[in-house]
Amino acid sequence: MSSSGHGRVFRYGGDFAEQRIVRADGCYIYDADGREILDFTSGQMSGILGHGHPEIVAVVREMAAKLDHLHSGFLSDPVLEFADALTDMLPGGLDRVLPLSTGGEANEAALRIAKTHTGGFEVVAFDRSWHGVTGGAAATTYSGGRRGHGPTLPGVLTLPTPHAYRSPFNRDGDYDWRAEFEFGWQMIDRQSTGQLAAVIVEPILSSGGIIELPEGYLAALRDKAHERGMLLILDEAQTGMGRTGDNFAFERDGVVPDILNLSKTLGAGLPLSATITSEAIERDCHDKDYLFYTTHAADPLPAAVGHKVVEIVIRDRLAERARELGDYLETQLRDLQQRHPVIGDVRGRGLLLGVELVTDRQSKVPANDIGGAVGQRCLELGACLNIGRRSMSSVFRIAPPLTVGRAEIDRAMAIFDQALSECAPG
Repeated sequence: MSSSGHGRVFRYGGDFAEQRIVRADGCYIYDADGREILDFTSGQMSGILGHGHPEIVAVVREMAAKLDHLHSGFLSDPVLEFADALTDMLPGGLDRVLPLSTGGEANEAALRIAKTHTGGFEVVAFDRSWHGVTGGAAATTYSGGRRGHGPTLPGVLTLPTPHAYRSPFNRDGDYDWRAEFEFGWQMIDRQSTGQLAAVIVEPILSSGGIIELPEGYLAALRDKAHERGMLLILDEAQTGMGRTGDNFAFERDGVVPDILNLSKTLGAGLPLSATITSEAIERDCHDKDYLFYTTHAADPLPAAVGHKVVEIVIRDRLAERARELGDYLETQLRDLQQRHPVIGDVRGRGLLLGVELVTDRQSKVPANDIGGAVGQRCLELGACLNIGRRSMSSVFRIAPPLTVGRAEIDRAMAIFDQALSECAPG
């Protein structure tokens, strides 16, 4: 191996953490020195069942020996059973499943479905969004990765993210999201060439800073889209499968999207995603020769894992558990906010919570230097609460596995408290 800390691995997103991880179990990962680290990001915000869940391990072992990968032109029982189990969780109108591998891939498929079905090409996305790094998904991603590699796909228009803590439409605590919403759509209508196809959003923007849509926003968004002949695409990569306190975040609002994308949490840490839509849209796209033929579409092994994840989420009532433990965790975070002036805002839902650090609460200037130092110190003390590296960041994304216990939450919050005290005293 080369002498550099990252060996011969291309650095695909900044620097790597100094710790070399050798194994993982439950809510913990372990480095090469044997230190245990609480994993409060669930891997890449995905491992909702923790690491090494015995039922997932059993499925992987069985399928690796029995039926792992097929030509994409074949279907198998695991794929059919996965599609049935997933659609049984969902309301009517979401009953056709395209099984894929990653969230970016699912978003690509969804955007292509919307363009094929509507005949348009323009897409609306939030100005703090993250939907992936591949072509179409990258064009709808605004929270990072836009510079240094030329133009993105044409036709992507931005809508102001309803960020209550920082919106210019929030005046002295009075946030008029409807005025901001109408302003945003006025701008979109002026820019559009009349070929609008889709709106793609996360119900809670994660990489954008754990920004939750106000109640009523999703219904208003659906209405604006449908008035213009557009499809509403919800990207529930991080909010699906119980994390927010409902099986799917859209359930709180009673708004059924035209296309639902799941990934990350769907495979509980293994590469599985799904683009889900209606029978009518699927039939129309098929009649129009829709093509999204990828190497690992409808692979049986990840489909079997997804089927088991659905079973566990429902059987173990993990959405209810996320709601209860999320309330418990949020209470502790708000207590820390009372004692640490550097904490400007606590937000989120269920076990997807955000903590924003500021230099002072009046100006709300992001405390990027402090955030990086606190994150690094938490990792040294034994808790991965953010991304575990020396990045410039002011928002912690706290998302432990849904199997976490109160004792582990207590331990993580004690570490967070100590790191804040050391890195942001007074």
